[in-house]
Amino acid sequence: MTDLTYRSYLRLPDLLACQTPLSDAHDELLFISIHQASEIWLKLALHELHAARDRIVADDLPPAFKMMARVGRIMAQLIGSWEVLATMTPADYAAMRGKLGTSSGFQSDQYRRVEFLLGNKNAAMLRPHEGEPEVHATLAADLAAPSLYDEAIRLLARRGFAIAPEHRTRDWSQPYAAHGDVERAWAAVYADTAAHWDLYELAEKLVDLDYRVQLWRFGHLKTVERVIGFKTGTGGTAGVGYLAKVLETPFFPELLTVRTRL
Repeated sequence: MTDLTYRSYLRLPDLLACQTPLSDAHDELLFISIHQASEIWLKLALHELHAARDRIVADDLPPAFKMMARVGRIMAQLIGSWEVLATMTPADYAAMRGKLGTSSGFQSDQYRRVEFLLGNKNAAMLRPHEGEPEVHATLAADLAAPSLYDEAIRLLARRGFAIAPEHRTRDWSQPYAAHGDVERAWAAVYADTAAHWDLYELAEKLVDLDYRVQLWRFGHLKTVERVIGFKTGTGGTAGVGYLAKVLETPFFPELLTVRTRL
């Protein structure tokens, strides 16, 4: 039996054969490498977010805190990747853009699953994946399942906080709408952190996660703005305009509004 090596364990021959530029443009290898590496980080983020949600459901919060903190560090890696990609100039991108066709980061199913898990639900986002039944089914399952925040709110209810029935059980595929009961519950947690320490820590882990994902979104916007300006994206989106609109959507709204009343 052949001994396991670093290259064989990590399947490096297969992995490093995946970067196959379609043009002679020098920067296409950069473009491919950044996006492939990002997809690997997103795979790990999904692994951690699913597990964190399961731990919240089980009221076993310490492991969830570690998993959520890890996702925050993953986002730091993804934010850093924009700084590398931003070394591509408009002329560099123009030299290879014609080879991209209608492909776009907008079509990343893993990114969309992260959005769904964090609560940004939109059934229309399944349409780009209708040609891939397995991918579509996975996305549909995440769309229909409670988000990380939904489960945090249900935990508040199980701990005795008054949460309206429509926020404890609802159509999870619909976008989340902020509710006064949820803000009041978080306000009570922040008002007596000693009595609700683990819920307080959960709230802060969620705020940190929202903050880091928003920084990643902002890095995406500024990189696109720097490289292509205000052109339409390759996938037909409004480019910078679309990304700016996404920035207006917080994942956990009551954890931001509650700060005004503290």
